[in-house]
Amino acid sequence: MKIYSYTDLSKSKIEELCSRQIEDDKVVEERVAQIITAVKKDGDQALINYAKAFDGVELDKLFLDVEDLKQIAAGIPADAKEAIETAYHNIKTFHQSQLKIEDKIETMPGVVCWRESRAIEKVGLYIPGGTAVLPSTFLMLATPAIIAGCKEIVVCSPPQIDGKTNCYLAYCAVLLGIEKIYLVGGAQAVAAMAFGTETVPQVYKIYGPGNRYVTTAKTMVQNRVAIDMPAGPSEVLVIADETSNPAFVAADLLAQAEHGVDSQAILVATSNQIIEETLKQVEIQLAVLPRMEIATKAIANSYAILVDNLDSAMDFSNQYAPEHLILATEHFENLIPLIINAGSVFLGNFTPESVGDYASGTNHTLPTSGFAKAYSGVSTDAFLKKITFQHLSTKGLNNIGNTVETLAAAEGLQAHKNAITIRLKN
Repeated sequence: MKIYSYTDLSKSKIEELCSRQIEDDKVVEERVAQIITAVKKDGDQALINYAKAFDGVELDKLFLDVEDLKQIAAGIPADAKEAIETAYHNIKTFHQSQLKIEDKIETMPGVVCWRESRAIEKVGLYIPGGTAVLPSTFLMLATPAIIAGCKEIVVCSPPQIDGKTNCYLAYCAVLLGIEKIYLVGGAQAVAAMAFGTETVPQVYKIYGPGNRYVTTAKTMVQNRVAIDMPAGPSEVLVIADETSNPAFVAADLLAQAEHGVDSQAILVATSNQIIEETLKQVEIQLAVLPRMEIATKAIANSYAILVDNLDSAMDFSNQYAPEHLILATEHFENLIPLIINAGSVFLGNFTPESVGDYASGTNHTLPTSGFAKAYSGVSTDAFLKKITFQHLSTKGLNNIGNTVETLAAAEGLQAHKNAITIRLKN
């Protein structure tokens, strides 16, 4: 892990450090474009071919139905079942609270405006299954979709080597009432949900994190369907001062690093001593991780920033716009108003990012690659559309009519003006 001094960094170097661009992006784009074209052209057959090429599996069918899922789910260990149920309860409780009925507003006498929510009817959920299969992501995406009232929920996840899914995803499906899991992964899953195949239904919006191929595919199909956000390789930025615990900080950095070799784990600290002690702890903890090889490569591509104070730490953090921001300090209350760009924030020394990944209730599907500057994480709102309504009484039309006529005339739109005038005369 490289170490930089914030005061010595030029503006261009800071921009470089905050960039997540990877050298082979063009290669990825070209390959994804080929996959999308193949799925549009060959439908199910393309999905079967890609399952054999990428997953090493020859599929007899492209989905698991209710009976398949129940049978697989029966093999879940009791402790995992209980953990999933606890996480589901917390996620459901938090996302249920986001349903709001807005007030009707009388903008002027006789003119009433308001908004009402409507669920997006058909949504596609992508559950990654590369180096780690993520039942937590299944809960994070399907729970708010169900709460919102989406009529059709299409779930895609890569097949395991046995041509099925694991007991954890299967149990999530049973718990949530999801009747099918489509055995499709990667960019081809995104293409299938965007354009539809003989088996996989077309949807109106696609959700879920994934590798660069998945993220690139989501951005490429946006002229066809909506997407939740660009969500690529995972990342964390930890701000630490003299009140932090280096062992805790190291554990948080490694928790992010073990996601994948392209994950980023950034440490921003107020002293060299904190950085040195944390990096020692990283080495100690890294040595015993089952995913040591992956985490080691991610740490090698990450870095630490030395800052003079917490204000400077927040300044860099807002420029980086992390997916996960951990304030590993007892002074976190003072920093909350300074946070401008972040996906999800973890406050204090006893709030690891892992709780948000699994069970606190907040959603772990978050904007990465600096997109926290413009995007929010997935929520119940992400599965809803907001439709505006207005109603005018005759008094309201009289009050607002002249204003609309004047503005329509100024824009040279006579028919717009006439729509008011004909009513006022009547």
